[in-house]
Amino acid sequence: VSQQIIGRWLADLFDAVITIDPHLHRVGALDEAVPAGTAIALSAAPLIGGTFRATGVLMLGPDAEAEPWVRAAAAAAGCDAAMCRKTRRGDRDVEVTLPAVPYEGRHVVIVDDVASTGQTLAAVARQVLARGARRVGVAVTHALLVDDADAVLRAAGVSEFLSTDSVPHPSNRIGTADLIAAALRTLPR
Repeated sequence: VSQQIIGRWLADLFDAVITIDPHLHRVGALDEAVPAGTAIALSAAPLIGGTFRATGVLMLGPDAEAEPWVRAAAAAAGCDAAMCRKTRRGDRDVEVTLPAVPYEGRHVVIVDDVASTGQTLAAVARQVLARGARRVGVAVTHALLVDDADAVLRAAGVSEFLSTDSVPHPSNRIGTADLIAAALRTLPR
């Protein structure tokens, strides 16, 4: 509900809206949420994947909603991808079922659009490590990391956490300026 209200408000204020990995799981396209003259939804997934190119990682999605990001990141990295199934009972109460793929001795990177409480990512990390993964990292577009999320992820065994610079955070390792600049060049002048 708030997405449509804020989207209409933004559309009234701007001729064009450019965003990276908007959380659009309940609408088909950005222009449905933000009916501006031009609404461009960019993806940082190829940038995320590029940071892991030729490392042989397994990119793992924490839930079905993450599948587009995970598949695009894995394609850019040239590595395997798999998706978990998630049941959410509350903001900090999730159950995750891992896909049936080999984890023993692997470097697993959990890829998602946003990390807020860290609970889902931590649940995946604990299970992957219990199945013998050598190392577990997390890569997200938007690092919100509210409250004790950093500590939750560390306690779950996450050894690396990286994000784009879409939200200022110490984990920012992936720049988005070139991605945004390319989109800006497509706008009418």
